Parts: sequence; structure tokens; C-alpha cells
Amino acid sequence: MAAAESTAHDLIAQHRPTLDQALETIRTRAYWSPHPEHPKAYGSEGGSLSMAEGKAAFDALLGTRVDLGQPGTDDFVGGEVSPYGIELGITYPHADVDVLLPAMRAGLRAWREAGVELRAVVCLEILARISARTHEFAHAVMHTSGQAFMMAFQAGGPHAQDRGLEAVAYAYAEQVRTPDAAQWSKPQGKRDPLLLTKEFTPVGRGIALLIGCNTFPTWNGYPGLFASLATGNPVLVKPHPRAVLPLALTVQVAREVLAEAGFDPNLVALAAERPGEGIAKTLAVRPEIRIIDYTGSTAFGDWLETHARQAQVYTEKAGVNTVVIDSTDDYKGMLANLAFSLSLYSGQMCTTPQNLLVPRDGITTDAGPKSYDEVVTDLAAAVAGLLGDDARAAALLGALVNPDVKARLEAAPGLGEVALPSREVATAEFPDAVVRTPVIVKLDGTKPDAEAAYMSECFGPVSFAVAVDSTGDALELLRRTVREKGAMTVGAYTTSDEVAEAVEEVCLEECAQLSLNLTGGVYVNQTAAFSDFHGSGGNPAANAALCDGAFVANRFRVVEVRRDGV
Repeated sequence: MAAAESTAHDLIAQHRPTLDQALETIRTRAYWSPHPEHPKAYGSEGGSLSMAEGKAAFDALLGTRVDLGQPGTDDFVGGEVSPYGIELGITYPHADVDVLLPAMRAGLRAWREAGVELRAVVCLEILARISARTHEFAHAVMHTSGQAFMMAFQAGGPHAQDRGLEAVAYAYAEQVRTPDAAQWSKPQGKRDPLLLTKEFTPVGRGIALLIGCNTFPTWNGYPGLFASLATGNPVLVKPHPRAVLPLALTVQVAREVLAEAGFDPNLVALAAERPGEGIAKTLAVRPEIRIIDYTGSTAFGDWLETHARQAQVYTEKAGVNTVVIDSTDDYKGMLANLAFSLSLYSGQMCTTPQNLLVPRDGITTDAGPKSYDEVVTDLAAAVAGLLGDDARAAALLGALVNPDVKARLEAAPGLGEVALPSREVATAEFPDAVVRTPVIVKLDGTKPDAEAAYMSECFGPVSFAVAVDSTGDALELLRRTVREKGAMTVGAYTTSDEVAEAVEEVCLEECAQLSLNLTGGVYVNQTAAFSDFHGSGGNPAANAALCDGAFVANRFRVVEVRRDGV
């Protein structure tokens, strides 16, 4: 048996059970993950890096050059500074794309001919090797995104890996929907039947461009990367200039696995950029680029959808996430759940609630009736209590990812009455980190000047408690917000079946993902791979959902070859 065949057999034997379980789980929507969430689950005895080994591996990267051996490398560039105040000093290959893009296409035929199953298990081997280095990746994510370590470990590690595996499972399922071959026979009465042999081959669209984001480089990057690779497309990874390291390490692992499996490593490549170069616009309209995955601002997402006409474009942009508060039978639990949701990663999540719609006459609760002012005051107290201890606060908040977030936070008190002021949080380990608690601003939903604030996304630790005339008005405002601005998430609290049905109907009509009456350890800004859909693709916040069949099916086409006879 040839070496390549032996490698393919070994990869299939090793990873096919995981693929089968992923396929079953996306069907049942049950809980499952092959990637442990607890840091102590990783250690050198199991072939993975321990916490200390991962930190040492990250430290060893500082001040070094990451040379991926890519064709067309004409320079090495860098400049990342951790939101925690550390200069990474790492440089990455800068590409002459006129050289790199043709090289990326050279391995297309062999990758296509590998077939659906082998492409899938090669992707799973890449994910397995990334998983073994989860502690190293956690520090890379932490020091490029500003996430606190535990969040960087979980969201940047196992949860991101889950989303990548989920994309591979969907890609596999869509590609095998059509059989590889068929014998076709059409009866002709007394004459001999018409006979054809038909072959069907999934064929990738071409080179995929992944445009990475600053806040969740792996979590938002892996679905598109692995969906494109598994469907037969080379992938050019263009990281956010402030968050290159996690995706550079990903590309490094992918290239190693591809080469060891007998494929061209240039099927995955990195495109780092010089400060201010802005190569995403240039790359996005290249004729070789046939797929684009993008997470970021609405302005650039709209630009891509308008100008990158040669490509299939998948965007996750901005939205205004809303929570309708009508009533609750667990007032304390509601406040605690909302306080955590507003605080997690300093609100720097595309799923963090921004607008809290509360009837001005108040709500009914298990603790008695509560006025609008009491609800807002009690929520402010819940956030302040949650973040009262600086060490605990820093572990939940992380650091502000960039100066723009800080500027929005500082401008927010000028928009209305401050119910909860933001405060600085000091961290002994990282004295230069910019850590701030959330601000809650009270707004009157009937005033035009207030509308300008709450109808715009204010990304970061800023939330608006919007007084509305009634729950009915809250639902109408919710509908208008989702329709005009989009939403990645919607939350609602009510003890009324009628109100719950009305909220659900709004979300169904406007295509928004809804969470009802969350009072425990699950939060509106969290989603679980294999079970929850992240976004819907049906409102202005995003044109795709992570992950469904639509996210993968148009990354390839099925090409048919017919032959006469059997």
C-alpha cells in the first residue's frame, strides 16, 4: 500500500467515529463536544499541552518570526499589541498575491480527487492538533482579543473547534446528498432501454478568502475556514491586523497536516498586512477569490456584498440586540442572568444585549410589582455586585479590545441619565490593561433624540434601559429594530403565554433567534455548536447562520459526467 493510501486509511480510521457522532448530533441537536472545556483536561501525558506548557509555548513565540514557507513571501510584517499591554513582537509572512494565489490553485485537483470523506478527516486531524495546543491558542486569543483567560480558553479553544467540526459535518452531509455514481435506465417499450452511467463530483468554487475579526478570531474564523476546505476549496486567511497570531498558528497547523497527508500545503495560506495597508478590499475583488467569509462592521460587510460580485459572500455584521422585559417569576434570577450577559467580555460580543425594553408603568414579578426605575436600579445593583471585586471583575470583563470601544463607553453618559456609571478596574498582573465595567443609560423610548442612540449599535460595555409605554409598544419596537438594524440575539422575560407567543411571532417573522426566560446558567449571548444556530441569515445583522446547510452548500457545485451504456 502506498504511503498516501496508508495515511488516508489511518486518518479515516481515527476520525470517522468523530465525524459520525457530529453528523448524528446536528440531526438530534443534543449536547455533545469532543473538545474538553476544562483546562485541567489537557496535559502532556495525553499528547496535549498542559497549562504551563501552553503558556511556555506562547511565551516562546514572542519576538519571533512565524515563517510558513509560503510562495511569494516578500516581507515579514507585524505589530500586534496585547490589550493587556504586552507588545507581541511577532512577524508574519507578507505575500505577493500574484505569486501566492496561483500557487494555492496548484493543489486543487488532488484535493478534489481525494473525495468527500478524506477531505473531512484531514480537516478533523487539523482540529485535533489545534485541540492538543488549546492552552497555547488560549494565550494567543487572550493577548490579541482582550478576552480574559478562561473565556479565551473556552471560546477560542474548544468552542471554536466545535464550530469548525460542525462546519465539516454540514459540509460532508451536503456533499454526500448526491451519490458518486448512478446507473440510469429509461424504458423504451419494445425497444432496448436507454442506458447511461452517470458520475457526480462535488467541485469547490475556487479560492476562499477568510477575513478574520479582532474579537473572536478562531470562533468566528473556523466555521468558514473548515466549511470551505472541506468542500474542496483552498483558503486564504487574512487576519485582523490586531489579531494575527491565533489564525497564523491555525494556518501553520493546517499546512503541516496537509503536507503530511500528501496534499499541497498551499491549500491553506496566510495573508498578513502592513499597518494601514487594507489588503482585504484588494483581495476581495480578485477574480481568483470565489468565496468570502467576513465578520465585522456593517459598512465593510455591505461593501463586500456590493463589490465582490465574483464571490459567494458570507457576512456577519452588526445588529442591535434587544431584550423585552414584560414580567418574571424569578426576579432575582432574571437580574443575575442579565447582569452576567451585560458584563461578559465587556459586552464585546455580537450577541450581547444592548437595548432593554421595560414598560414605564413597571412589571409584575415574584417579588411584587416593580416600577421601571426599580427594575433599572436593581439591575444596576446586580451588575455592580457581580463586578464588585476587582479580581473577579477582571476575570469576567477581560480588556477593552481597542480605543474605539473605550471612546464609545466614555461618550455614553452624554446620551441620557446614567443608572450605572462605568469604573476602572485595576489588575495586578497586567497594570497597563484597559478594563472597564459596563455603563447602563436610561432612555425614554418616545423621544427622537433617544431613538438615535438606541437604534444604533454601540459595540462594547454600553446598554440602554429604554422606557416604553407598554409591552405591545416594546414588541413593535423590537420588530422595527430587527427589521431595520438586525439582531444576532433577542431575549424576553414574561409569565404570559400570550406575550410569549407574540414575541415568538415577531422573531419568526423577522428571522431572529430568541431566548425566553433565561434565569440560570445559560445566557442570551452564548450558543452551543451542533445545537444552536448563531445568527439566522434572515435579518440585516448577518446573511448567514453558523451553521446550517445554507452555510456550506453553495461553496461547491456538483458536476456531472454522463457516459453511454453501463
